[in-house]
Amino acid sequence: MIVLSEKYKQIRGERRKMVQKKNTLTRTGIIALLACVCCILWGSAIPVIKTGYRLMEVDAADTASQIEFAGVRFTLAGLLVLIFASIREKKVLIPDRTILKYAVPVCLAQTVGQYFFFYIGVAHTSGVKGGIITGLGNFIAILMACLIVRNERMTGRKMAGCVLGFAGVVVINLMGKSLDMGFTLTGEGFILISQVAYGISTILINIYSKKVSPVVLSGTQFTMGGVVLTLIGIGMGGHLGNITAVGVVIIFYLAMVSAVAYTLWSVLLAWNDVSKVAIFGFVNPLCSVILSALILGEVKQAFNTGSLVALLLVCAGIYIVNCKAKQKN
Repeated sequence: MIVLSEKYKQIRGERRKMVQKKNTLTRTGIIALLACVCCILWGSAIPVIKTGYRLMEVDAADTASQIEFAGVRFTLAGLLVLIFASIREKKVLIPDRTILKYAVPVCLAQTVGQYFFFYIGVAHTSGVKGGIITGLGNFIAILMACLIVRNERMTGRKMAGCVLGFAGVVVINLMGKSLDMGFTLTGEGFILISQVAYGISTILINIYSKKVSPVVLSGTQFTMGGVVLTLIGIGMGGHLGNITAVGVVIIFYLAMVSAVAYTLWSVLLAWNDVSKVAIFGFVNPLCSVILSALILGEVKQAFNTGSLVALLLVCAGIYIVNCKAKQKN
């Protein structure tokens, strides 16, 4: 009887913790804070990646080496996540069959599919068109959640929020630049495919993270995908030269960015609707521009009227999507 009583208390304690965690991670303020942390980390990655390319003598047109660079980064990120999870659980976490069953499709969609097509596409299109098409990823994720998977309803608020957020991305990418309407499969087409892959991975993470630990799922798929990308990059003739101490620090930082940001994002998707989280993805391009200005000295390109308009559009989109949920809480 005493053993059963202790077991019952333990189960009740675990359920209480789960309810408290759910109540915390579904609050709009907490979602906004953690999502913006993710976007700031991702935004900081752009200028750091450019610095890493310069130090390791990776040419802007050397897609193979860029894919290899990404593979090393994501492999290390996955290992860091699994090490962190093992320390937290006080035991070595080795992915079992259940984790692998869910990690493989996420890995193929996100780490492999998204980044393989993205790097090739970027090499064959302009930065403006690449940035604008990349902004469609969040829109695609929300549309898939509402119209294909149908685990949430498409509403006028969600559509309006997506349109405003995407408008902000367009503004931030068009500042002082022109946009041609050309379209090629290996350029704009591949970037669009990468964003569809991003949308699919977002849906999969939202579903699978309710069945297994989002932290272990994230670490496993990163490690697997990173290894695959590294092998693809090497197979395409990629080579990372001039590896210095500073270069190693940069790769480690980028791995930490991926480990922390993507794991936080996965945790948010585990406890919330896709639209409530994905809409914050429109903040990412703004963070990239502002942090690139601060780190790379591109101040005039970031701090101007266009940036302010873009920021207001994105904030308006986020508010419109989340304000109804806030009223319910």
